[in-house]
Amino acid sequence: HALTARLTDDVAFPYLLLLVSGGHCQLLTVYGVGRYRRLGTTLDDAVGEAFDKVAKVLGLGYPGGPAVERAARGGDAARFALPRPMKGRSNCHFSFSGLKTALIHAVDALPPGALAEADIADLGASFQAAVGDSLVDRTRQALRRARPDTLLVAGGVAAHGYLCQRLTGLAKEEGIRLIAPPQRLCTDNGAMIAWAGLERLRRGLADPLDFAPRPRWPLDPDAEPAAFAGVKA
Repeated sequence: HALTARLTDDVAFPYLLLLVSGGHCQLLTVYGVGRYRRLGTTLDDAVGEAFDKVAKVLGLGYPGGPAVERAARGGDAARFALPRPMKGRSNCHFSFSGLKTALIHAVDALPPGALAEADIADLGASFQAAVGDSLVDRTRQALRRARPDTLLVAGGVAAHGYLCQRLTGLAKEEGIRLIAPPQRLCTDNGAMIAWAGLERLRRGLADPLDFAPRPRWPLDPDAEPAAFAGVKA
């Protein structure tokens, strides 16, 4: 994900990466192949995971991001007063667990029975608006720290139309270039794995096959520990 834009748009280093998916929510400065500095990470849920859980609560399909976006069309994003997690904080971290819980409380406060179509649309619109505000605020904080020329948004959530519109607006405000890979390269795919290998091979980087497998391999091993999607990283 961190290097896909160099396959599609030949982006020069360095650039700021917003990595948003079912398992990731990070802001990193990408200085080169294998050279990453983490500016922020989620302190609990990843954004894609939060979308999946909200979609389940609303009785929508999987994956949650596209399902919520479809349901939210025409919804009133101002109907439910949901929180904007971490907004205004001086760091660049994210948090989505409390937002997800607030939506569940909003559902519980509605009259008993099946959710009406309008309720689902308004809840979905309110939730994705809150996520958009959080992503924009946290990314703006990172932009002003890193001062890049280019912002790359990658990962499965990068295919979310509403969130991409919000980030496009942010890029225009900050006067930088925004790049998002084509939707087919936003989700997990073999092309990005092959490209990352080619980038390393071109630089003479190779690894023996005796390394120890790890469920999570942090891009920035020197970053301060933080709760990351439920795992210390």
